[in-house]
Amino acid sequence: MHPDLQALLALQDKDKAVLAILDELKALEPTMAALDAELEQLEAALAAAQTRAQDADQRREELEGKIEGYRVMQERRRQRLEWVKGAKEASTLMAELDLARTVMAKEEAEWIRSADRVQEAYHLAAESEKAVQELRAAQAPQREELVAKRGELEELLAAAQDERRATAQGVPQEMRERYERILTGRSPLALYPLQNGACGRCFTAVPLHRRQKIQNGDGVDSCEACGVLLYTGTG
Repeated sequence: MHPDLQALLALQDKDKAVLAILDELKALEPTMAALDAELEQLEAALAAAQTRAQDADQRREELEGKIEGYRVMQERRRQRLEWVKGAKEASTLMAELDLARTVMAKEEAEWIRSADRVQEAYHLAAESEKAVQELRAAQAPQREELVAKRGELEELLAAAQDERRATAQGVPQEMRERYERILTGRSPLALYPLQNGACGRCFTAVPLHRRQKIQNGDGVDSCEACGVLLYTGTG
């Protein structure tokens, strides 16, 4: 086997090791994404419940302010009523007092009902927060396992990448650049074996004279169709 080909195959073995670890890391993503999605759904429900509780609380405070404003206005009308002398003006103030009492009664009834709504809203928010905490606790072991696994794989990946870089130094620059160009294309690997006289990637037949050159180890040749580098394989 040609020395350059040996060096390239050794580099490809390192790349396969790197790709295998990357595949394992990628395989962890759906599980973590599912855990995140489940938690985010409950956290969104919690945020909505907290917003409803705050809105209900704010509405109750607004009602309190309106009622207090009505009380101040009523007190002013009563004071004015003590000083008016004309029957018409007194009648008008009395009508305003009666109308204001009716409005205040409605607002006060609404204020009383709002207390129940505030209590219910905060209860639902508390239930939502409890659900989030319970889910976090339930997910914790699986998350810890995933994080630990990811950490292990990242350490393996760093070591594999170091080995890959060291191995790449043993490949002649021209061949290494040729190899890297192939990998930047659509091919997952740069080297494929001959299979029954054809390229092992695209299965295009290789002319006999080029096939013999590859089999004899006279340099490194490529597939005319897909461009990958070829070497003697089985069959």
